[in-house]
Amino acid sequence: MNGLNIKQKRFADYYIETGNATTSYLRAGYEAEGNAAEVNASRLLRNAKVLKYIKERNEQLDVEYVADITETKRFWTEIMRDDNADIKDRLKASEYIAKTNGAFVEKKELKGAFDGKIVFGFEDPTLAEN
Repeated sequence: MNGLNIKQKRFADYYIETGNATTSYLRAGYEAEGNAAEVNASRLLRNAKVLKYIKERNEQLDVEYVADITETKRFWTEIMRDDNADIKDRLKASEYIAKTNGAFVEKKELKGAFDGKIVFGFEDPTLAEN
């Protein structure tokens, strides 16, 4: 269990779910009075084992629940090729695929003069001429 005790694991899981350390601390089963929950929750978030668990769990959740670009492009391709889909949805899907493949490159032209010199310096305001 990554060297965490039950309460630490609960705390980390609740923290991943809510993003609120104090609430997670209390929901995990710890007891505290005054601002002790806030202080102790902050301390737990600096614990190397807890941090490692949170990082690993977040990475696992990303793989399980967050679509990567390949999955996203496959989804857009399915919509683009679906003859039963609305034409505007098919066109939008094809646009997204084209954009992710770099088909639309925006060019901007800047006009103005530049002599190639960059001057760094400090001007002491107390020595400025009046």
